[in-house]
Amino acid sequence: MDKYGAAPGGPAFPGQAQDPMYACFSAVAGLDGQIDAEELQRCLTESGIVGTYKPFNLDTCRLMISMLDRDMSGSMGFNEFKELWAAINGWMQHFMTFDRDRSGTVDRQELEQALKSMGFRLSPVAVTAITRRYSTHGKIAFDDYIACCVRLRALTDCFKTRDVSQQGFVNFQYDDFIRCVMSI
Repeated sequence: MDKYGAAPGGPAFPGQAQDPMYACFSAVAGLDGQIDAEELQRCLTESGIVGTYKPFNLDTCRLMISMLDRDMSGSMGFNEFKELWAAINGWMQHFMTFDRDRSGTVDRQELEQALKSMGFRLSPVAVTAITRRYSTHGKIAFDDYIACCVRLRALTDCFKTRDVSQQGFVNFQYDDFIRCVMSI
């Protein structure tokens, strides 16, 4: 054993290399030891988690990174990657619950049921608008489903912080509204 430490890019803490996720992370992370949106896209596409070799949407990858990017670096380290992988697997299980015909997509009705099960109480008009935004020919693929879930979560969190009386109404200044929407 070398008494002067490991080579650059080695495990950041003892035992990290034994974590099965570390091999996946290190295969994708660049020399900086971080994963950016393009690297995440490649990782998710190569993993086959979508069920096809169709590339994961790059915008969805950016959204997922921003969801967990606590240091605002635009990339994620190993612990953030593990957290994201757990979230993706949870979304996959949830998605499969509502993809009853196993088509690899959900339609408007399946999406509405999925959103209700997550606690979102949206009008039929809002669900239709969401479906139009995230679907192709009325069908929402898994990566678009994730983008929808991440955006709804972020928008809901933004709204909740301003709805101090918890009445379902808030007033936004234009700049504040733009900042909220653009941060996700």
